[in-house]
Amino acid sequence: MTCKIPDELMNPIKEKYEVVTVESDHALMSRKRLLGEIVDADGLFTNVADHIDEELFEQAKKLKVISTMAVGYDNIDLQEAKKRGILIGHTPGVLTEATADLTFALLMATGRRVKEGADAIQNNEWKGWLPFYLTGQEIYGKTIGIIGMGRIGVGVARRARGFSMNILYHNRSKNEEAEKDLGATYVELDQLLKKSDYVVLLAPSTKETYRMMSTAQFQLMKKSAVFINTSRGSNVDEDALYEALQSGEIWAAGLDVFENEPISANHKLLQLNNVTALPHIGSAAIETRMNMARLALENLVNGLEGRPLVHQVI
Repeated sequence: MTCKIPDELMNPIKEKYEVVTVESDHALMSRKRLLGEIVDADGLFTNVADHIDEELFEQAKKLKVISTMAVGYDNIDLQEAKKRGILIGHTPGVLTEATADLTFALLMATGRRVKEGADAIQNNEWKGWLPFYLTGQEIYGKTIGIIGMGRIGVGVARRARGFSMNILYHNRSKNEEAEKDLGATYVELDQLLKKSDYVVLLAPSTKETYRMMSTAQFQLMKKSAVFINTSRGSNVDEDALYEALQSGEIWAAGLDVFENEPISANHKLLQLNNVTALPHIGSAAIETRMNMARLALENLVNGLEGRPLVHQVI
């Protein structure tokens, strides 16, 4: 197990299996240690921060199942796993509402410059009321464009409806239920980018979506537009986003994910005042993370004991 989970979940597993994990709640297993421990492992409990690649599979002589405590599995080499007959489990569904909450919170914080306001007080820069001090973008009644109308996209659309927002979306296929229940309108990506006041990226990480938001896409957006990404950092060309923000091509960005994580305080995007950044906490609600851990453990144990995984990728 490359990360520590609460004892109430871990202890029943320890009673039945030999468990190797980290001791700290605030650290992940190092790559070096993981490569050493995987040699004798029958199962692997992992997360989005671990790179499960060919090098690791070459060391994993006994491995039967990999269970990731995440919806996404782009950090796992599925071809190598399939070639070796190793099962892969993940945790869809349980984090939908928490991630939708965080996405809309980030949209509001970015649009209304919440972090800048909090920093102004913290840094003793607030000198009194001024007519246009820290003015942001309105949210109520504006147009939101959601790229990726899956479970989380629908969750964000429900929240947007509460703010009487006009809901546009782009997806690989039409979501007729979202259209009927939420009044969402399907449009091509270019039209979504041109018309939206808030562009929210919720697409999965695939070869097709790699850096799908780049210079050409940002140039289509309104200069007053706010861009939000709570999907995967690899879906965005960060250099192009930096240029768009710095030049005023778009107004602001709220980011919970980055291409190479974790980032440090000297990351170029963090040097811009119109960026609100979070440390990949989309699903970080207590109840949600506990449910994710339970499901990931169930997948793991099922794989070890020859039962079907609850949610199986391959």
